[in-house]
Amino acid sequence: MTATSNAKGNKFTNAGAAAGGFVGGLAGGFVPPINVTVNNSRKGPTVPAARTHAESLLPAPDFSSPAQIRDYCNTLRASAVMLSFEVAMGAEILKAVLSTVPDPEGRMGGAKIRAFKVSRKMQRAADELRNAAKLAAATYAAFQQEYEGEINAVRHRARKPAQPRRMDWARQ
Repeated sequence: MTATSNAKGNKFTNAGAAAGGFVGGLAGGFVPPINVTVNNSRKGPTVPAARTHAESLLPAPDFSSPAQIRDYCNTLRASAVMLSFEVAMGAEILKAVLSTVPDPEGRMGGAKIRAFKVSRKMQRAADELRNAAKLAAATYAAFQQEYEGEINAVRHRARKPAQPRRMDWARQ
């Protein structure tokens, strides 16, 4: 392979690394994990997979088990936290950019006041995303509290009866 074809082959790798570093830098080093599950079952009943749109951050709302409810709430929480960081950063950048635009009436501090009024709306959007993350966690906590009896009944039924431990003479 020549140096030019090697550089072309790595262009997506380098772009991914640059994008990851950029996102990590914007979020202050905190990037919540997002798990992607691909269902590829050729036999048996078809299971509804995640939404077909690539831009969807959430799995399909299939709430047929407590684990799926937990996964949906955790994914929603992680996505909302990540987006709240990005939107808050965007609000700060917007305020900084707009504060450089001179006030048409020449008022002292007028540019900063106008920039604050505009960016305040985006900051409120970031606050609401943070609230959405809190409410997603609270949703699963409320589910656990309200359906504690059903969850515990299945947990106890799923346990295998305890067998006495035997001496394993082969392991020495």
